[in-house]
Amino acid sequence: MNTQTYRVTGMTCGGCVRHVDKALRATPGVTNVAVDLSKSSATVSGTATFEALAAAVAEAGYQMSEQA
Repeated sequence: MNTQTYRVTGMTCGGCVRHVDKALRATPGVTNVAVDLSKSSATVSGTATFEALAAAVAEAGYQMSEQA
């Protein structure tokens, strides 16, 4: 299992956090998610690829990029 932190842009409130959290948890291979509004980040555990995660977040209306 792999744990990575990604930057998520476009989140402005708790509702946004819930949308991103739900989208990531619905992605096959994801076992745990922690979304942080103040850091504009999401920490994801599991075997899902970055591409799959980014696509799920984009479908929810936000953008995800790999953390620098």
